[in-house]
Formats: sequence, structure tokens, C-alpha cells
Amino acid sequence: MATASVTPNAEVVNGAAGAEVVEAPKSGAPVVLTPAAITKVKEIMATQDPVPAGLRIGVVGGGCSGFQYSMSFENAAGMMDKVVKFDDLKVFVDATSAMYLNGCTVDYVETLEAAGFKFENPQVKSTCGCGSSFSV
Repeated sequence: MATASVTPNAEVVNGAAGAEVVEAPKSGAPVVLTPAAITKVKEIMATQDPVPAGLRIGVVGGGCSGFQYSMSFENAAGMMDKVVKFDDLKVFVDATSAMYLNGCTVDYVETLEAAGFKFENPQVKSTCGCGSSFSV
């Protein structure tokens, strides 16, 4: 499936207690979400009670190749977070994860077999057989 070539408006701005906020696609944004990903995240967020402040995207140790992507909802930015704004959607990325996500695009894809978020990360050197972890 083709990835959308439209880059949504995003911004990095100073946020809570030292968090840096960025409007994408300005340089310095550690991650970019496609319009399909933004739409799906907003759709899922709307079902939460209470509605979270934003989406946290990160990289954690684990998996058969060394690292895994993580996504969760958050109520506030952390002190060392970059906050990337895609219109009215805030994406929180911690400083360590930002190093591994630099240049990464997150898309939402639906096929006959599955649906989910897909990470296109130019820094990845290899992935495991199941596709859920990677190494840099």
C-alpha cells in the first residue's frame, strides 16, 4: 500500500517544564505522522474517558532485534519530551527515543490481512523475522 505523500502541518513549541514543542514538518521534529495515522489516533483518542492530552511514541529495549516501538496515550508531556503538534494532535517523544526516531514516518495501513500502525524508519539496519523489533 502506498504511503501518503502529504505532510500534515506540525510544530515544535516549548511545552510543560522544559518540554520542547515542534510543529511538524519543521526541522527538528523527531517523527512525522501521515494523515491516515493522525485520523486513526484521533478516532481512538475520542473513545477514551477522559480524553488524553496526546499520544506518546517511543522506543524501548526488547524484542529479538534489540528495540521495539511503543505507543500509548498520555495526559501531559514529560520534562525532557519533545512535543510534536499535528494540527490539534500532540505527540510526545522522550529525548532518548527521539534519537532513534529521527526521520521516522508513522502511517496507518489497512489490508485484507491486518490493520495497524507502520513505522518507516531510515535509521533501522535490520528487523526480526516477525517484524516487531529492530536494530540500529
